[in-house]
Parts: sequence; structure tokens; C-alpha cells
Amino acid sequence: MKTLIRMSFVITLAVLSVGCATRPPESEFGRGPRTSQNHLYTATLQPVEVLSVRRLQTVSVRITDANGEPVDNAVITVDGGMPEHGHGLPTQPRVTRAFGDGVYEIQGLRFSMGGWWELKLAIASESGADKITFNLNL
Repeated sequence: MKTLIRMSFVITLAVLSVGCATRPPESEFGRGPRTSQNHLYTATLQPVEVLSVRRLQTVSVRITDANGEPVDNAVITVDGGMPEHGHGLPTQPRVTRAFGDGVYEIQGLRFSMGGWWELKLAIASESGADKITFNLNL
């Protein structure tokens, strides 16, 4: 019986902890510029249209290195989700083109509902590997 109660308690704690993220201050929201975790890169989102919910979107991002120089030939992966809800993006957006001058096109981005979203970029280039998170309020 004690084991059953203990297991129930652990399961309850696990369920309650999903989506218990602390919302960052408003100064941490927006399209950028944002600096990467290890200060290797700075990125700015350049949406084709205003970011909105419930539709596929294309977004460009401009990436510069610590010296402000454009980063070309980078490998970028895209991830994200709603920290308060504990779920990821409903699509699998990816970089589809590089325009040069540090500008890359992300296609297939969709936000399924309004609220706080994180858009996360993992960037790898000659400068090293680092991550940038954009907090978006949609």
C-alpha cells in the first residue's frame, strides 16, 4: 500500500510540474536582436509578415558573430514550444535557404494558439556552436 501511495504521489508531482515555467520579463520578448547563450552570435528575426497564430509562416533570421560580422554557411536547427503549456511546436520548421549576408529563411513555422512561445535556434559555424532563444508573445 505504501508503495502504491508513493507512486501516486510521484506521478502527481510529475503531472503538476509540466508547464511550470517562469515567464521571463517583457524586456526578454521580441524579434531581437538576441544574443546567444555563450555570446558567440546575435540574431534578429525578420518575418515576412506579422507573426500570428494558426497559420504556416516563413521567417528570415539574420545572424552575426560576436564582432558583428554576418555568419554565412551556418548549420541551424529550429525548435521551440510553449513553456507554460509544456508542449513543442506543432510543426517541424527548418532552414530552407541561405540568402547571404547572414540571412537564412525558416519555413514551416506555425504557432497553434496565442500565448508565450519560445523559438529556439541552435547555430553551428566556424565560430562554434551556440543557442539563441526568442520569447514571443502571440
